[in-house]
Amino acid sequence: MSVRVTFQPDNVTVSAETGESLLAVAKRAGIFIPTGCLMGSCHACEVELEDGTPICACISAIPAGNEELTIYLYSDPVW
Repeated sequence: MSVRVTFQPDNVTVSAETGESLLAVAKRAGIFIPTGCLMGSCHACEVELEDGTPICACISAIPAGNEELTIYLYSDPVW
């Protein structure tokens, strides 16, 4: 199933497939999400879902059951 993913605050939208890696989707959209450990431990890649739920992009995939998904990016000056 195709999902419309919007990355904020850049307002960049890309089409993705359910189960596709969030990092891969962001890269295809030209969005940089910093990474550290690639295992979800360091939280360098943490982003927020529209409801404010924080997730680690490195271990997250596009969830099923959504036609649209909004991802909020924020920058950590340490990364």
